Amino acid sequence: MTEKIFSGRWGLILGASSGFGEAVALALARRGMGIFGVHFDRAAGLDHVKEIQGKIASFGSSSQYFNVNAADDEKRAEVVAEIRKRNPGALKLLLHSLAFGTLKPFIAAEPKDSIARKQMDMTVDVMAHSLVYWTQDLVHHGLLGKGSRVMGMTSAGDARVWKTYGAVSAAKAALESHIRQLTLELAPYGITCNAIRAGVTQTPALSKIPGNDKMIEMAIQQNPHHRTTTTEDVAEFIAVMCLDETRWATGNVLGVDGGEFITG
Repeated sequence: MTEKIFSGRWGLILGASSGFGEAVALALARRGMGIFGVHFDRAAGLDHVKEIQGKIASFGSSSQYFNVNAADDEKRAEVVAEIRKRNPGALKLLLHSLAFGTLKPFIAAEPKDSIARKQMDMTVDVMAHSLVYWTQDLVHHGLLGKGSRVMGMTSAGDARVWKTYGAVSAAKAALESHIRQLTLELAPYGITCNAIRAGVTQTPALSKIPGNDKMIEMAIQQNPHHRTTTTEDVAEFIAVMCLDETRWATGNVLGVDGGEFITG
């Protein structure tokens, strides 16, 4: 049985209903952490959210999920207010795992098939800038403090290219820049900040990328372990990074990919 090392603590996961966010929620709940989850799902996805919360409850942990647009300023304020009501102390973790963007090339034969300004702005805002706004609000309301961890999910797209992935690559690069800046500004508060660069992982977000089957095939060939990364691989690492003993690790892009990046 997993030791309840985070009993009495809470984490906030942005993008908590699938992929990395779901896996991290379960990994931390098994260790006793309560979970605040922000997700944006239609009715068809709400049953799965209930399943996640049921699993969290089976571990003896609590959860509260909010089905809202994480990039909406008013909704963010409402969620922060609700968190303050239930948990007036500092969160152990803020995880940014939002995967919502436009997958279009910059240049296409037909102009209508190229990415538009609004699509570019939305992608970078949701997948990068929103981390800053959530962090600001949580700090200002005393919900992040000494010992808190801020983490954002990045990818090899921070340095590599894939057709139709340009806007997301820009968002990942911006996210890592925000992590570096937050590291500097939050150090006096005793808060660490790191970007987590997972290897190719078979998630709902990956399935939406055109050519993802080729991406998976290449990852298996290149990875020294000859398999793709799993969400559980990443979740277990993030759980370790929430330990107090990792307080000096901050400002990094931490690869969790079994060696895939260095051999790619």
